[in-house]
Amino acid sequence: MTVSNVGPILVLGGARSGKSSFAERLVEASGLPKHYVATGRAFDDEMRERIAHHQAARGGKGWTTHEEPLDLVGQLRRVDASDRAVLVDCLTLWVTNLMMEERSMAAEFAALAAFLPEARARLVFVSNEVGLGIVPENRMARDFRDHAGRLHQMVAEKSAEVYFVAAGLPLKMKG
Repeated sequence: MTVSNVGPILVLGGARSGKSSFAERLVEASGLPKHYVATGRAFDDEMRERIAHHQAARGGKGWTTHEEPLDLVGQLRRVDASDRAVLVDCLTLWVTNLMMEERSMAAEFAALAAFLPEARARLVFVSNEVGLGIVPENRMARDFRDHAGRLHQMVAEKSAEVYFVAAGLPLKMKG
């Protein structure tokens, strides 16, 4: 597996598609010190179990973990260095956190868009593709789907590589 050194990588997929494992392998293949920016919040037992699963998968493999549910761009600036690989898992959890805190999606997305071209670290973003299913029945779920879709388009445009993962198999869409 080769990893480019030009621009971010976006890895999309559905729940339990293997996207996080694939993204972790991309970061490991870089040979750079590995940093993990976790955006998830453990609001319930299921989420605590998911976080524990991800932590166990990385355990003992030299990852430095940074938990940041809201200030993603600030955290990326703090860890940004040309001799690092940074995995952000995941953008859709970040969107959820922003929505719950009633933050401006436009402002947050613009800040990320402005940061990406100047980033020096090898960035890999993981996100859930949520636009392939039925139209959600409630307004908040539709807003979430729309915010995630806009964010994915913006990050994909600025990414050197984009992958879609299904059943553990990555399909390279860009790069």
